[in-house]
Formats: sequence, C-alpha cells, structure tokens
Amino acid sequence: MNNHQRLVPEILNRFKALSTSTVSDALDKLALPGAVEGLAPLDPDSNIAGQAFTVAYLPAGHSGGTVGDFVDDLGPGDVVVIDNRGRTDCTVWGNIMTEVAKSRGIEGTVIDGVNRDLPETREYHYPIWSRRGHMRTGKDRVTLQAVGVPVCLGEVRVDPGDLIRADGNGVVVVPLAHVDAVLEAAEAIEKKEEAILHEIRKGVSLVRAREVHGYHALQTPTA
Repeated sequence: MNNHQRLVPEILNRFKALSTSTVSDALDKLALPGAVEGLAPLDPDSNIAGQAFTVAYLPAGHSGGTVGDFVDDLGPGDVVVIDNRGRTDCTVWGNIMTEVAKSRGIEGTVIDGVNRDLPETREYHYPIWSRRGHMRTGKDRVTLQAVGVPVCLGEVRVDPGDLIRADGNGVVVVPLAHVDAVLEAAEAIEKKEEAILHEIRKGVSLVRAREVHGYHALQTPTA
C-alpha cells in the first residue's frame, strides 16, 4: 500500500528535533500550507515525525458500515492519518487498534475526528492527536471509503507519504515534494532563534538581538 517515496530515518530524525512551531514558520517562509487547526495530543509530551498512511471515512449508508483493519500492513515510519470529516459524535480509533499499532512500531495516529479508550492508550504511551476523546463507536455509523488516497485534516490536504510532524503544540503537514526545502528552511530558522537566545543570555536587549538576526522576517516569504 505504500508506493510513495520513503524518507530515510535521518530526515525523519532531523524533523523530530525541530518543534512544530519552527516547521510551521518554515512552511510560511515557503508559502506552503500545512498547519492543522483543532487537533490536540492525548499526551502533551508526544513527539513524532513520520510519513502519512491516509485513511478516508464516510458516513455509513443503509447497509451499515465498518471501521478499518489497515494497521496490520503498517510499521515504523508510518503515521496513520484518518479523515473522519471532523465528526465528534462517533469514534474511529480505540484500544484494540492502539495495541496493534504499538506492537507494529507505528509512529502515531492523527484523526480529524475523535477517539476512545483514552486510559488504555495512555498506558501504552501511544501518540494520538484528535479533536477530543469520546466513547461512541463508529461501527455502523461510518464506512471505510479508501486508504492511500488524498485526505484532509481540517483545511489541510494530506497526500500519502507526506511528512507528518506532531508534538505538544499540534500537527503540521509537509508535502513530500517539499520536504528537503522545508527542512533546510526550518533548520535555518532554528539556528537564528538559538543565536537570538544566545545574545539575550549575554545581556543584549531583546529588541537588539531580534534586529541583528532578522527575527521579524524569519517566516516571511522571500518571493
């Protein structure tokens, strides 16, 4: 199912070392969308970088519906991205899927919707971002439309293989075709911000340190 380009672990680790705030600034710098609104981590210390395995749900029809069994095919480096159209009345992820995902080394799950069995998930220390917790099952309320197709997290498009960076701040999506450029821009921004902090710790004023290193234009597109 994963026919997209696979990123080497070094790239994923370099992204993981950058906060979503920095990656978001880099996306702004390159005039790219990617900052997802409304999704929060179950555990604020969660921290992942991986490639999107996309899952699309629709409301169930008259013949009923089903949640998917797709996690059996995934593993390290994969992030499950579920588009349930922002629904908060029924869940598409629970403790059984959490246990399987954890055992397979899946990086985490990002849901435009809700998930249940939060205590069990916390026990497994499995990273999940969603709109909130809920208890009502999605069985017979949703149907699995497709996997490995373009989906949306809020207003942000996610294609299979796009890089997902998520931490305590939230979730950002980096289009696969722009991974190298975003990483370069993000690391440059990080270096500038570290230089500003270094100056401040030496006693330089905030205004002066920001001015010297061009803080207010770090995220401004150059073209």
